[in-house]
Amino acid sequence: MRAADAPGAPPAIDLTDVSLRYAVPTEVINSFKEYAIRSIQGRIQAEQLVALSGINLTILPGETVGVIGPNGAGKSSLFRLIARVRRPTSGRVVVRGRLAPLLELGLGFHGELTGRENVVLHGALMGFARREMEARMAEIAAFAELEPFLDAPIRTYSSGMSARLAFAVATDVDPDILLIDEALSVGDERFRAKCNERMETFRKRGKTFLLVSHALADIVETCERAVWIAEGRLVADGPAPEVTEAYHEWSQTGRLPDARPVSVPLAVGL
Repeated sequence: MRAADAPGAPPAIDLTDVSLRYAVPTEVINSFKEYAIRSIQGRIQAEQLVALSGINLTILPGETVGVIGPNGAGKSSLFRLIARVRRPTSGRVVVRGRLAPLLELGLGFHGELTGRENVVLHGALMGFARREMEARMAEIAAFAELEPFLDAPIRTYSSGMSARLAFAVATDVDPDILLIDEALSVGDERFRAKCNERMETFRKRGKTFLLVSHALADIVETCERAVWIAEGRLVADGPAPEVTEAYHEWSQTGRLPDARPVSVPLAVGL
């Protein structure tokens, strides 16, 4: 039995009335000194950018959830809140279990450090001691296929090499929750197959993972459930095939479909 099917299992991720806003300056400030002075004097003019608004989302242990939506919809902001990279402006975010975020290429990597040093650093960010990460080093390097480059600075890596190393580290530490935000889109077909195989193992072991992708076929193949976000709002939440089909129709025609097979009502005026 998957954890998601267990009666009374507490949510792995629970968002209640969550909103996130950014202050965006409306004028150019040419130096840090000028910014500091204006900040102290309260003379910085800024607008509020609403990244997320009123999000309610519950994900049970063992669920595989795809997150879809147009660019700028708020998908990455949602992942940053779940990963505790940012705090919500309002609302409550609860995460239960060890979380491994793969939010973007090289997040948590330092360009001047070697791949080996960054593996240790990345592990430290997830609560692992140096000794533990060094013990995992050979397996991580082998999966990423980067053994000859492990002692080279990360700045010399291609985007694909960085993605492979990031995925290898995040999945080798056996997380309860895995967040993947388009980080595998640069990988070649063979390595992506390896990643899908590892994620399938995670699914069978009842792990929870969320995947942001513009490749709707990947969402349907990988995830049981899909969440559609647009303009910071939750538009639809339901079985992956139905939600992705509704999203595809909207993206092609600009019209919401007549049939509404998803559990959350489709919003209008997107």
